[in-house]
Amino acid sequence: MVSVIERAGSPADAPAGDDRGGWHPSAVPVLALLLLLVTAFQGPLNLALSAPVARNWMTVFVAVVTQALPFLVLGVLLSAAIAVFVPSGFFARALPKRPAMAVPVAGMAGAVLPGCECASVPVAGALVRRGVTPAAALAFLLSAPAINPVVLTATAVAFPRNPRMVLARFVASLLVACVMGWFWQRLGRGDWLRPRAAAPEAPGRGRAAVLVATVRHDVLQAGGFLVVGAVAAATLQTLVPAGWLHRVAGVPVLSVLALAILAVLLSICSEADAFVASSLTQFSLTARLVFLVVGPMIDLKLFALQVGTFGRRFAVRFAPATFAVAIGVSTVVGLVLL
Repeated sequence: MVSVIERAGSPADAPAGDDRGGWHPSAVPVLALLLLLVTAFQGPLNLALSAPVARNWMTVFVAVVTQALPFLVLGVLLSAAIAVFVPSGFFARALPKRPAMAVPVAGMAGAVLPGCECASVPVAGALVRRGVTPAAALAFLLSAPAINPVVLTATAVAFPRNPRMVLARFVASLLVACVMGWFWQRLGRGDWLRPRAAAPEAPGRGRAAVLVATVRHDVLQAGGFLVVGAVAAATLQTLVPAGWLHRVAGVPVLSVLALAILAVLLSICSEADAFVASSLTQFSLTARLVFLVVGPMIDLKLFALQVGTFGRRFAVRFAPATFAVAIGVSTVVGLVLL
């Protein structure tokens, strides 16, 4: 990442009165123009925003952002703490030396982080920067949102009559994480994965100051990608006809694909998706398991966060592969366990 410290320059180079916080004189006329436009078109804007479609869009957008933002901040805090306080070689020494063994260990480590996919992305980026093999970091990225205690507890509450759904979700999610980690170890290329560089420590600044600067910069950057994903999710969700689910639920193959695609489009946090899945009673348990496995691993906001954290060349390859593997593995696990 490009540090806010680096972008602002050294204290000696900063001009007097420069707040170094990103506010520049050129922003004043832009803000003034926006205010004038809003004032001039206040009537049409009010009319447009009062339409039912606009209200639904705003409801979905605000729900996605407010649901994901706390976990995004948690992930950024963990990422910054890892970068500032943890010795650079700690995680590389803690995991098995052989990448093939490090992948399942990192996947199981995902069970201890009570967060969603928004939290796992920046943490995985920090792990790569700290010397963890990318295959293990990616296994952690995929497993953490799906097998942590909060998500499994929510799944048990949402499916009280189907306790095997908890086991099926755990097994399928961990298998997908490990398979994708091994795939990356076998087929991935280093130039596809380019995590942002950690913010360098400025001379004379303590760790606490570097931590605050890193968190502030990462929240703004990752939050921007979260907003982009939330806009796309809200737009697509408001355009999907309400009755289309009933028409495809009766066809097993179509029902699995439909819920997989729906999980991507809805972009629901993993702490809440089990309750949505439990309400889709017209679908089979296997199709709903696919929904629960796919959603925390690849959705619109997660794809945007992966682009911002690891780069576009990584995301456009990793996301489709994860989608396909998640559908296949969760379908097989569902047929066996459910």
